[in-house]
This record gives sequence, structure tokens and C-alpha cells, in this order.
Amino acid sequence: MNQHTLSMRLERVAAHMPVGARLADIGSDHGYLPVALMRRGLIAAAVAGEVALTPFQAAQRTVRDNGLEQQITVRRANGLEAIEPQDAITAISVCGMGGETIRDILENGKARLSGQERLILQPNGGEQPLRQWLMENGYRIVSEELLSENSFYYEIIVAERAGPVLYSAEELYFGPLQMQARSPAFLSKWQRILRHKQQTLAQFAKARQAVPDVKVHEVAQQARWITELLA
Repeated sequence: MNQHTLSMRLERVAAHMPVGARLADIGSDHGYLPVALMRRGLIAAAVAGEVALTPFQAAQRTVRDNGLEQQITVRRANGLEAIEPQDAITAISVCGMGGETIRDILENGKARLSGQERLILQPNGGEQPLRQWLMENGYRIVSEELLSENSFYYEIIVAERAGPVLYSAEELYFGPLQMQARSPAFLSKWQRILRHKQQTLAQFAKARQAVPDVKVHEVAQQARWITELLA
């Protein structure tokens, strides 16, 4: 993967980017996503934010090597602290982190969100608490996508501020739009997870030490939801 050829995962993130967006790519790593989008003429400007020194320097190098220093600003900052008011950001991408980490980035940086941005999020697991945050903060999920890459399932969640939003517990768990679409990848993912939940429940039953009832109930409920979903 480089600034010319993105991974399939980042290509799908790029597909949800509004044309002409002013992008903040948080946790930008090498800066491949904003550089690729700028080279394709799809965005107007970008901020690449990175908190760790080595990827920050890598992003600086990628931007410099492509002669894009005027269009892409690389900032070493924690989460949404990379965004300044004068950036007039219209889209924020946060990719390749756990859902809880993305949630925390959004929560800790709420003051820097104008509410006009499209959020394009690609969590590695932990989607449920991320969707919970979106709902509690008035963001409607406008698109969801699930893809399989290197034997791992990746979800892309696209959200926009829309006022009060209410999702059921099952919608937060599975994804409201994915529940409706029921793609082959979606069904395959949840068949695999159901087998894992059933194995976990069997292990609980054999455990020498009693497993807390609340944990058993949680896993059993999730197994029921998945069974009903796949029926």
C-alpha cells in the first residue's frame, strides 16, 4: 500500500468521501489516504493528524515527496486536537483503531466538532460502543459497509449530525443498515461469531469457577440475537 495504491479497506473509506471535502484524517499513519485523495483531485485540502513521532514523520515525508505541502498540513497532535477552526473541515476519517478508541477520540475532541462534518470511521472491532456514542450525540448512520480483507472483517461506518437518533440494542450491536442489507459478508461474519459464542457458553458451563451471571446472560443474549438474525 502507498499513496498511489490504497488497501481495499482504505479504498472503500475513500469511496465515502464527499467530492471537494476538506478532510481531517486522524491517525493518518503515513498520510496515504489524504495524499491519494488529493492526487486524484477528490478533496480540496486536508489535515493529517498523528500523535506518534515516527508515523508523523512518515506522513510529512509522503506529503513532501508528492509536492503537496500547500494542500495538506501534517500536525503532530492527539486526536481531534489536530483540527483548527481555520481548517473549515467538512469530513473526518478515523481508520484502523478499535471502536472504543475512536469513540474516545470523538468524545475527547467534541469541542472541535462543528456538527457539519461527515464522519467516516473504520473501527477494528468495538463497533457497538462507537455506534452508541454516535446515537447519543445526534449522529445518524447514513452508510455502513462490511468487507473481508486478509481473513479479517472490517466495518466502515459513515455518520452525519441529524438531531435526535434512536437505535435499538440489536441495531447498535449489528449495525442498523447492515441488518437490513444482510450482505453475504455480513451473514458470514455473524455465523462465525455465533459459533464462537456457542463455544464460550459451553466453556462457561464446564468452568470450575462460577462465571458471573451477568456475563453468562450477556453472551447468551447475544447468541439469541444472532440466531434470530440468521433464521
